[in-house]
Amino acid sequence: MPSSRPPPPLALTALDSLAGAVLLVDANRRVASHTPALESLLGASLREGTALAEVLTPQGDLDALLSHGRETSARLRSGTNTVPVRVRAVPLTRADRLQGWALSFTREQAPRDTEGEEVFHGLWTQDAELRRVFRIVEKVARTESSVLVRGESGTGKEHIAHALHALSPRGKGPFRAINCAALPPNLLESELFGHVRGAFTGAVRDSPGHFRLAHGGSLFLDEVAELPLDLQAKMLRVLETRTVIPVGGRAPVPVDVRIIAATHRALRREVEAGRFRADLMYRLRVVPIFLPTLRERRGDILPLALRFLDELQQRGTRRVERIAPSARRLLEAHAWPGNVRELRNVMEYASVIGEGPVLREADLPPEFSEPPGGPRLDATDLDAEQLRRALTQAGGNRTEAARLLGVSRVTLWRRLRALDEADE
Repeated sequence: MPSSRPPPPLALTALDSLAGAVLLVDANRRVASHTPALESLLGASLREGTALAEVLTPQGDLDALLSHGRETSARLRSGTNTVPVRVRAVPLTRADRLQGWALSFTREQAPRDTEGEEVFHGLWTQDAELRRVFRIVEKVARTESSVLVRGESGTGKEHIAHALHALSPRGKGPFRAINCAALPPNLLESELFGHVRGAFTGAVRDSPGHFRLAHGGSLFLDEVAELPLDLQAKMLRVLETRTVIPVGGRAPVPVDVRIIAATHRALRREVEAGRFRADLMYRLRVVPIFLPTLRERRGDILPLALRFLDELQQRGTRRVERIAPSARRLLEAHAWPGNVRELRNVMEYASVIGEGPVLREADLPPEFSEPPGGPRLDATDLDAEQLRRALTQAGGNRTEAARLLGVSRVTLWRRLRALDEADE
């Protein structure tokens, strides 16, 4: 859903128009404010009060950047987002007293290659295929063509939609997002096209709807394949006439909106099955963009896991310095049906459950070690005698003992620990 962040002050809006990406820093070298263009460049926001040294690493040192005023290369970062930039610092003084600095940024135009990492509007990768997708997004963003982003849940479809908007001529206009699968049809129609007062029970005032709220900007229709057929017909009329008729209204209202749609389904198959209109598909699928799954980017799994752990550590939770080989193998072999979103959740689980500087197999969620058919016994059903017999039969090998008992190695380990604590 769209951000509820209030609009920037008028002075920042003016600075944004005149100078683009600018970061204002106070005399204590802490972030005071920034323009919307800086947020678009970084693909993330910066918190006020954050030390400049935590978000900016220039070539040379920070003192030289602030005192000499020469443009230099640097890396700007927020959380897991890192962007190579060119930066220049201008001191801000009043009555000969230093008040702070204004730092202006442009993206570093380094030669593109097929290797190395890249952060693109919140998406990190070192995968060549995903980097190729980023280049397509940069080209398509400059046009008015409708885009259909195809990808599984958790692959970053909304990040791509934000990038298409931010890099487009509409980037300073509104960005609205709606999940077409999250609302019942009657409410979805009102959310999209708006309604007039008295159109239905509870409609106590006029509502503009997402199309009108996105006027001059972009509208992201997530899970567009879930639109009911009657709404598909109304959507087609909106795209053809560039007007909307609110629910309960009669007069068409002009709208100027670029549509970015996304789905995890193949729209052509939905058309063949009679669940989606072919004419609407052709309207939405002018430029299709396909996002690879995490299992197709296996080289990204461990680096991403470590980045998420570092992010969690900055929030004050457990410090993990490395991942044990057995846990690495499980992470790399996992199918990741939830993709990057699932990986982040797994890292948060492991960070909370485990202890110490090494993330171990036992820290991972149970599904990483359960047998294919699932556990046949709950951990609390295992008594000390059952465990002793299984370990004896397995020659002390806990993995084999777990297999004999029909539980995961993690479940066996937890039960052994519980029994040890009960004996203390």
